[in-house]
Amino acid sequence: MTKDRREQIRALIREQGEITLHALEELFPDVSTMTLRRDLIRLEEEGMVRRTRGGAVSITGLNILSEDAYSQRVKQRVGAKRTIAQRALDLVEEGRSLYLDSGTTMMAFARAMPDRRLTVITSGPGVAMELAGKREIEVILTGGRLSHNTLSVSGPESVAFMESVNVDIAFMSASGYAPGAGFTAGNREESQLKREVISRARTRVMLMDSSKVGRVLPYTFAVMSDINIFVSDDLPAPIRQQAAENSVLILTDEKE
Repeated sequence: MTKDRREQIRALIREQGEITLHALEELFPDVSTMTLRRDLIRLEEEGMVRRTRGGAVSITGLNILSEDAYSQRVKQRVGAKRTIAQRALDLVEEGRSLYLDSGTTMMAFARAMPDRRLTVITSGPGVAMELAGKREIEVILTGGRLSHNTLSVSGPESVAFMESVNVDIAFMSASGYAPGAGFTAGNREESQLKREVISRARTRVMLMDSSKVGRVLPYTFAVMSDINIFVSDDLPAPIRQQAAENSVLILTDEKE
């Protein structure tokens, strides 16, 4: 049991780049805080992680000779991300207020977006930089704590900011989707921000490539009925059926 738990913790830190002790307490409610601290100590002794105040980070992420996880993700599924970006552009209307989530798919979307009169709120500094050269687009960053693994900002400041904002269309991203778990992410604070954004938006659009179907990460921030449009490169029949049952429009590159 102990070995299995430590393997789960190691896998989570490798996936997310970091984790807090508070997050571990939520994930393993039947395990004492002291035991979880010992798990992190053991993983550090094995050279798997580096402990920090309040948690631990992946040792790989601290190795300056290795590429960071975000840089690796940028190079993955490039064609699918371009396809998704092009389909999502059909939903952008001049004069609207948009929210663009963080992530590499959102970077592709921001890069493809035309220079129109828009207001774009984002939790992604990289997304903001992609839009910075488009003079007609007003770009607003939510603020908050930066995650080095996802290059996004989140936390209480971000949520508080979104509580006073109304958004016409929110373009969201997810690290995984499975029918029983919904849309999931690996970071608790990012998930809280995503939930707040979804509650503030008139139209909710999910941008997610098909490689993430079947993946389940620790935090669910939405289910199929929470979104209006699902944009992907391809989706299996069971997901299409679930979308239809929830009146969710699917946009893919497939011939209808």
